[in-house]
Amino acid sequence: VSRTHRCILLWTWDSKAPGDKQDVFASTACPAFLTFTNAAYLAGVTVELPCYCKPQEVSVVWFFQKRGSTDTRVLSDHQGNRLLDTSHIPQSSDLHSRFTIRLFSLLIFRVGPADSGLYICGSTNGDFFFGYDLDVQEAQTVTLTQRSAGEAVEPLLTYLYQVFTSFQPWSVCDRCGVPGEQVRVGLCYVRSRFLHVRYRQPNQTAASCGSGALPRAFQTQMSSRTGARLEIKSCQVTCEFVSDSLPVPVPVLFLNHPADRDLVLECPGARPNTAVAWDHGSKPIYRSEHLPGGNSSTPPPRLWIDTGHHLVFQPTKAQDSGVYYCWLEGHRAAEIHLLVYSHLGRGQSLLSHPDFPAAVQTVLKSYAAMTALFCLLLFCRAGIKHLTEDATHSD
Repeated sequence: VSRTHRCILLWTWDSKAPGDKQDVFASTACPAFLTFTNAAYLAGVTVELPCYCKPQEVSVVWFFQKRGSTDTRVLSDHQGNRLLDTSHIPQSSDLHSRFTIRLFSLLIFRVGPADSGLYICGSTNGDFFFGYDLDVQEAQTVTLTQRSAGEAVEPLLTYLYQVFTSFQPWSVCDRCGVPGEQVRVGLCYVRSRFLHVRYRQPNQTAASCGSGALPRAFQTQMSSRTGARLEIKSCQVTCEFVSDSLPVPVPVLFLNHPADRDLVLECPGARPNTAVAWDHGSKPIYRSEHLPGGNSSTPPPRLWIDTGHHLVFQPTKAQDSGVYYCWLEGHRAAEIHLLVYSHLGRGQSLLSHPDFPAAVQTVLKSYAAMTALFCLLLFCRAGIKHLTEDATHSD
């Protein structure tokens, strides 16, 4: 059993399409010449690859070919429900333990660079309907100041190709009423006229830096400074309240987890392009203060937020117990009550636990207090009875 667990969010998509969805596949013709649609993502996010076309009454099977390999693997148990509970997902494990098929779409949880490659939607008969060229990029996290917020990333330009960073728009402020953060993602792309015809659409002249559309000579010549970026800057906005409306209740979740084990919390409803924030009680957890791998001379933080918006504990400690809040798009989305308990491993006895003497002392004090209270009640009852009998004899 893996020592790392991912918890909280459960996907409940049905593996069968409803009746109104069947017409979509019936009206969408599959291409006669299989091409691969380029899709680039940051490592750590959850990726959804839709199967946009397929014949009716055909069971969907997904095929995977890793980048640089000729072996093709089948990603299906022929029922589309290999993964039913995402709390069983390890932080880093084989692809077969991190995917599921819902509504003919392939969902991959917490993707990594090793998941880059070709993904093909097909059938058990070996028919291919739709393909993806997935490029998962590790990001360099950069905290921007007011001075550096306007600086641009210089592209790498040669005669045959141009390497540049394609930035998404800044997210909204991830909190309201208190200081928050904004993030934006920049993915590495290459613009060239020499892209492979099978990996590009008509008039497409750019592909991600890890795409199979690029000639191998380009990848060996590209500079090591090119790559994805995750930029962070501070922000603060006021909360907007709608008059004559009741506050929206947030779901309350409870989780027990053993100490000294890795734990990954996910905010329900979070997507790769949503603004997500985390609080421990009333204390905000800022990305800029918990950056993994920022300085090689300092040890990595034990608590941090990855590029997929997950709150990562490596490992959990008893002091991590408490109430955690996650924010989506500047509003609180969930309240998570976490209890971290001590876990006795193999070869450990109860008597060797460091908290055992204090626990025994607490139990003995409680027993002594209850015994004293019981004896006091007996003495009071005996005294009252004696006084009553004396009054009767006097009468």
